Parts: sequence; C-alpha cells; structure tokens
Amino acid sequence: MHPRPLPAELDTAFHVRDADRLGIPPRRLRARDLRSPFHGVRYAGDDPGLGSVAERCHAYLPRMSGGQFFSHVTAASLWGMPLPFPHGEELHVSAVPPAREPRTSRVTGHRLVMPPDGITLLDDLPVAARTETWAQLGAVLRVDDLVAVGDWLVAQGDPVPDLEEVAMRARRRGAVALREAAGLVRPGAESPRESAVRLVLVDAGLPEPQLNWTLRTASGLFVARLDMAYPEQRVAVEYDGRHHAEAAQFRRDADRWRAISDAGWTLVRVLAHHLDAPNQLIVAPVRSALLAAPPH
Repeated sequence: MHPRPLPAELDTAFHVRDADRLGIPPRRLRARDLRSPFHGVRYAGDDPGLGSVAERCHAYLPRMSGGQFFSHVTAASLWGMPLPFPHGEELHVSAVPPAREPRTSRVTGHRLVMPPDGITLLDDLPVAARTETWAQLGAVLRVDDLVAVGDWLVAQGDPVPDLEEVAMRARRRGAVALREAAGLVRPGAESPRESAVRLVLVDAGLPEPQLNWTLRTASGLFVARLDMAYPEQRVAVEYDGRHHAEAAQFRRDADRWRAISDAGWTLVRVLAHHLDAPNQLIVAPVRSALLAAPPH
C-alpha cells in the first residue's frame, strides 16, 4: 500500500510543525518514503539527494530561524572557495545575537556578531558574505591556504582592500593569520597551486613574480600568457597540474613552450609533485634561472 500523497503546500524538505498545521498525522511522517536528515525535518525527495553540501543545506533550511545563517567551511563550500580539504558531514550554522545558535546532531553551531551587510542569500540560502566567510576561515586554515582563498576571492571580483578591512577588524581566533594572509593576497592568481608556488618563491627570499603576465615579441605579437614572470630576467614560471595530457593538448603546450624559448625566455615548469620538495624542485631551478639571466 502506497503512502498517501503529501499536500502540495509542503516543499521537498519540510518541518514536522508545518505538517502538523496541515493536519498530517504523525504516522504519515514515519512512512518509508520520507527521510529525516535532521531532527524535526522530513525529506520527501525520490532520490536521496543529500550528497552535496548545498543539498544538505536546503534540507536543513526548514529548521533555520531568524538570525541564523550558514557559515565557516559550509559557506565556503557553497561559494565554491578552494578549500584544502573536503567538507565533512556536519553543517556549520551561525546565529547573530540575540538569536541562539542551533544545538542538534549533524550541525556545528556558532554565535557571531556580523556587520549589516555580512549575510546574503545564495540560491535561497542565508549565507555569510564572501569576505566574511574568508574571515571565518581564519580559525581553521593555515596562512598559505588563506592566501589561496583570498587570491580566489580577488579573481571573483572582491577587492584586496575589502579583505584587508575584514582582516583588520577580526577579533576572533585566527585574526593574526588573517592579517598576514591579507598582506600576501595578489590579483592575477588563477589556481590555489599557483598561489602556493608564488608563496614558496617569496618565502625563499626570491623576488615576487608578476602574475599572468603577457609575453609579446618586440613587434607586439602575442606569444603567451605566463602564470608567473620575471620580465627583467626573462624567466617564466608555469604551474602544470595535469596528470595525463591529451596528445593534442600536449602538442599545443609543446609549441607554446618553444615559442617562449624562442622569445629569449627561460621557462621553469612546476608540476604537482614538486610541491612535496619545494626548495629543491621549485626554488633551486628558479633561483638558478634568475642568476643565469644576462643583464638587459
């Protein structure tokens, strides 16, 4: 015998209080076609549909009260920020006082004071704004990872001064790391690994490279767009994160590498495993290339 269809007024995820107001008996809420992803919530989707962070947030939404919003690594995942680890099973939900943070299973609650523009809607979900989310990550990420996320934010259109401002007014755990990271964020980085390579070079005392620098011939013809460049020394540093390049792509890259060389530049290619021994496999070849560069 199939369970009685639910009223159209109920969304895919709904609170049991809403079902009670519609006169749905408790036994119907225990039927096998419903799941209970969170206390007090029923989920009526045909597909489990709770594999992603966004799906779990939408399932939790019926429990949220005024002043509550998704925060920390949950907000970062919703925004698509490049975190160095996968999101866990628990959602992070914060509350602005005097609202109370949630206390229930599969949820980590926080209480935060937020600026008036610190919370926004993302796909109908209340979530910490991007720069505020970055500030919250200061409590859980290393400086290098905060820089990578900060570089990503700048690429998305958030100005560096906005990150510096949110870092300066941070008073929570991780404020020192945030301020250090804000000073290292740069426009132009296009991947977390590019950010990591740049920081490796700078930490080793090498000059800071220019990011995504356009190489042209003396007559102005385009040659290549370089991940990192030292124009005075004509040294290019490129991060190559591919594991298995297709033949056609490899031929295009080989032609590009030759064009960079023909333009009189030295190219240092960095692969993923080089970050396991950065001093030997990244810093040393870049330093050698810089020292070997003829004066211009």
